[in-house]
Amino acid sequence: MRQRTRLAILECDTPLPETGKQYGGYGGVFKALLNAGAKAEGFAGVDEILDISMHQIEANPDDYPEVNSVDALLLTGSKHDSFADTPWINKLVDYVAHALDQKRIRIIGVCFGHQIVARALGVKVGRNADGWEAAVNGVDLTPKGKELFRLDKLRIHQMHRDIAFHCPEGFEPLGSSPVCSVQGTYSPGHVITIQGHPEFTSNIMKEIVETRHATGIFNDEAYKEHVKKIELPHDGVIVASAFIRFLLE
Repeated sequence: MRQRTRLAILECDTPLPETGKQYGGYGGVFKALLNAGAKAEGFAGVDEILDISMHQIEANPDDYPEVNSVDALLLTGSKHDSFADTPWINKLVDYVAHALDQKRIRIIGVCFGHQIVARALGVKVGRNADGWEAAVNGVDLTPKGKELFRLDKLRIHQMHRDIAFHCPEGFEPLGSSPVCSVQGTYSPGHVITIQGHPEFTSNIMKEIVETRHATGIFNDEAYKEHVKKIELPHDGVIVASAFIRFLLE
């Protein structure tokens, strides 16, 4: 019988109310995604292959697993700035840098998590002068991106205006878009990151876009542009399948 991979999900944000009611937290959102990816890979479900623990580090900055107790980490997205000089984010960067030094630990970073991994590797992260990407957008894949995702072009939910400004040294870029040149990074058997949100459903995205419109983050013009892309087809489960293969290879 296969020994399950011990995956710790580091929850870097708290979901909006409706998403929270359905999933309990972003750890639950990612477990649902990974479950779909596991089934796509021929398993009965994610619990057959992964032993998942949830760690709400945004709410409890001391809720980190010991690195010798896990085989893999997944860093979620967040509304917070990956470049912020705040105690809990600085602690997260230091923790990830330590985990990266443990070559046996596999790391997945998504959106904010993608940027935190880049920052821990010495890459500049910050505001994108080209502004927001939101809802379903296309990503032009590199040859390595096409190999890993088994697609010629990726369609994925986005919700960011922060970026990693370049690919970490020694890593392979996975893709780019017109407003974000680093849409993912890869180091074989060690790290895979993606700027987009494979875990988002149309309902999750709708709640975020409508909330950001109501609070003035998105003006009427931006809202109209983003909302029309919410229901477009996207490749979240395909990305989840790639994550499963990465965790098990």
